[in-house]
Amino acid sequence: MNWSIIWKIARKDWKEVLQNRTAMTSSLILPIIFAIFLPLLIIYLPGMLSAPGLNNSSAQIQALIQVMPAAVRDQISGLSADQTMVVLILGFFFAPMFLILPLMVASILGADSIVGEKERKTLEALLYTPATDRELYLAKLFSAIAPAVVLAWGSFIVYTLVINLAGAASMGRVWFPLPHWWPLIFWVAPAVATLGMSVIVLISSRVSTFMAAQQTSGLLVLPLALLVIAQATGVIYLSVGLVVALGVVIWSLDAVLIWIGVKQFSRSALMARI
Repeated sequence: MNWSIIWKIARKDWKEVLQNRTAMTSSLILPIIFAIFLPLLIIYLPGMLSAPGLNNSSAQIQALIQVMPAAVRDQISGLSADQTMVVLILGFFFAPMFLILPLMVASILGADSIVGEKERKTLEALLYTPATDRELYLAKLFSAIAPAVVLAWGSFIVYTLVINLAGAASMGRVWFPLPHWWPLIFWVAPAVATLGMSVIVLISSRVSTFMAAQQTSGLLVLPLALLVIAQATGVIYLSVGLVVALGVVIWSLDAVLIWIGVKQFSRSALMARI
């Protein structure tokens, strides 16, 4: 395994992504929405709803609390209605939703890594490099996963700062991150990014346009959306143990998909589709 070749191919992909306005815009809009816009909206929304002429949502919040598991109710015990809304949404409901960020960024970069090469007419030259099929596959995998994970970690830092700074007046203390966020970001997020990229590389080798690959990757969001709904309705509770177990399942699936990808990835098949 020649890691020098893998690194050079990954660096080439990063330079090309920086020149792809569609990929760059899609990759940067998601962190801004998830790490800045949505937290600020949730933090300031209770104050807006409490303003004269608007209905207070305390009754709805109390009804929501009743369907939450006992472990969640214990963590929000003693909080006001406004504080409860902030903690429930930003601390619990947004946890699985935040995983959409590394998944979609890895998918976008993955779609560009091969289909983008086809559209730019540079794939044929790349396939004639001295890299083996396995090295080429791993380079494409790494070139999308690494920036997706780094962007997810950076967004988590911004998310934490926004929540604690903007919510200081209403919360009166630094309360975020909650315990289950640590394994979610540093254990599950890389696994999700790897899952998205593993699937997308397989898809990208079989479609002809960047948009087709990106649209197909949108189906990967559905399981995360179901996870958000399940937690919001009290069906499950993302405890530290459950998050760690979820990561084990996803990493196991990643291993299978990478094994399949290494076996199926063939430059001759890609060249036949140019």
